[in-house]
Amino acid sequence: MRGSNWGGLCAGALLTVLAGCAHQSAPAQASGTVDVSGIVCKDALQPEQRVDLEMVDTLMAKGRNYAALAQLENDPMNAIDHWLRYGQLLAASGKLEESEEVYRAMANRCGDGRSEHGLGMVLLKRHEVMSAISHLEKARDMAPATSQVRNDYGYALLLVGRYDDAAFELRTALELANGQGPVRQNLAVAYLMSNNQKGIQELQSQYGFSEDEMAYAEKLSQQFGRVAP
Repeated sequence: MRGSNWGGLCAGALLTVLAGCAHQSAPAQASGTVDVSGIVCKDALQPEQRVDLEMVDTLMAKGRNYAALAQLENDPMNAIDHWLRYGQLLAASGKLEESEEVYRAMANRCGDGRSEHGLGMVLLKRHEVMSAISHLEKARDMAPATSQVRNDYGYALLLVGRYDDAAFELRTALELANGQGPVRQNLAVAYLMSNNQKGIQELQSQYGFSEDEMAYAEKLSQQFGRVAP
């Protein structure tokens, strides 16, 4: 889903997610408020605005999130893609309260799956797992064929011990992603936690899941076993 590229959660991020997703966000800064009165839900962008967004995306891809946020603030746009990136970059620079405010306003006004996804991810970073699951489920319902959303929703289900449900979401994400990405580890953990040996065998035979990957998944499953309800 364009404009909400969170990178996908993986099981290896379990402890950092519970500690605030340190791999994706800077230490929390002083909280404040943002002006959400200008949020719009339309997709239309002018050609020059597309160029500006591509610059922002390039900075984000290089991990220069503060610069990307500054660039976005320098060229405000009357389009939803601007606000989706704004919410994501606020979270990436440690402003989780402000990011939540942006995404919540977008979800309420636009009824957009990308906004629900962003809100769910921010709530997950804020350790509000059950609320995060609610919004990630809405995002899944709005965009059922989006691998990243299914992966993130499945990951959140892993955190609360819903292993069979997580396995379903993660297997769907795996197939949508052609067997690539962090969902491989997530699905392996879900299968291990639900004692699904058939699923493990299919991962190995159909997707080339290696012995090293399996050893890492087994290590991660022990972490999930310690934190799940």
